Amino acid sequence: MAKNQMFLFWGSGSAPCWKPMIVLAEKGLWKDDMNKRLEFSKKEHKQSDVLALNPRGQLPTFKDGNVQVNESGAICMYVEEKYSNDSTGRLLPPNANERADVYQKMFEAANVISNIIEPLLRYRFMQKKEDWNQTHLEEGTKKAKEELDKWNTMLGDKPYLCGNDFTMADVFFYPFLAMMVRTGATLSGFPKLKEYYDRVSERPSVKATWPPHWHNSEGPGFLSDL
Repeated sequence: MAKNQMFLFWGSGSAPCWKPMIVLAEKGLWKDDMNKRLEFSKKEHKQSDVLALNPRGQLPTFKDGNVQVNESGAICMYVEEKYSNDSTGRLLPPNANERADVYQKMFEAANVISNIIEPLLRYRFMQKKEDWNQTHLEEGTKKAKEELDKWNTMLGDKPYLCGNDFTMADVFFYPFLAMMVRTGATLSGFPKLKEYYDRVSERPSVKATWPPHWHNSEGPGFLSDL
């Protein structure tokens, strides 16, 4: 692979961006000079060089030689298929039955968005505090705890979602869990999830791609009820 063949536009703290960043790091492909951080607050994701690759003006936006891939899940799968080998470790197991479990949890992670991120976190970000509907938040918190309990039970005594190995299921799920912790969730009622969060947070690929602006700042306590 030529050094300048691969390029990723990304935004700090974006779970969709973080997913392919982790996959690239797992493959030893995350390089500072082969990616560019853009600021959402400055609308840099709408600039011409991004729009030339991604007409939707969204991040992540990815280019590898003549190949352009812009959806985060698609980037993850492309990198996994093209750059996996026996020495770097695969994020999708070769056994079809085991792979089915990974696929199940990869796509099941979307429930975290619909049951926690959108109704609680995004709602509080987008609405003025004086306009918050307490009934909506109470119902949302109850539903969010039910969702987290499912994942806590699913983990059981396994170190990762699908067993002893870190897989694409963890790539799809962990960034959203980290976002919850960043915004106040303590996971005190979900001990297996808390252990999992601490474990994955120490993984080299996660540490290498940790959102830069998280290092020296605290997030809002929007999810302190979790």
